[in-house]
Amino acid sequence: MMDLAFFIGAFATLFVVIDPVGLAPVFVALTRDTDAAHRRRVALRACAVAAVVLSAFALAGEAILEFIGISMPAFQIAGGILLFITALDMLFERRTKRREDRADDDDFPDPSVFPLAIPLIAGPGAIASIILLAGQTDGALNFILVLLVMLAVIGLALAFFIAAGLLERLLGHVGITVITRVLGMLLAALSVQFVLDGLAGVGLMG
Repeated sequence: MMDLAFFIGAFATLFVVIDPVGLAPVFVALTRDTDAAHRRRVALRACAVAAVVLSAFALAGEAILEFIGISMPAFQIAGGILLFITALDMLFERRTKRREDRADDDDFPDPSVFPLAIPLIAGPGAIASIILLAGQTDGALNFILVLLVMLAVIGLALAFFIAAGLLERLLGHVGITVITRVLGMLLAALSVQFVLDGLAGVGLMG
């Protein structure tokens, strides 16, 4: 049976981790001095590659963990810690600074695969999240719905990429900073919940 609360939580988790709003100004920086057609091609390719990568981990991620002897509760705890570090980066703008430095220091004629698709969209946090979410589903229908939620978030990222220039002008630096901080706070809470779920899975919490 479909649990609406679970899928709302899944959407919130992936939206916060992938952070389409925070990626928009990075996309602008990585595709500066190019025309609108080139930007659209880069955006489409980056989102397509990220969707394939995350789908592959959703399908086989748990099997890979079992093959190398890692339990799902252990991965939940590790994933929660990783997401918490990501949240700290967002709250203190360390992640944004690294992204901007990468955009400024490197010359990418086509940044769609790297760094946009990997690791900015399908990064460690997103991979950990999709494995955890897929592992919590029961039945093919719910699994497909998780994939659709993931595709919806990537679709939002694509929309923000295409409208990145307009978004940058509307929000300004202060607006983007505020949104990133709020998303960081939400991600911190979600990461703690992952850790609590992992501890419950090994019987350390009731």
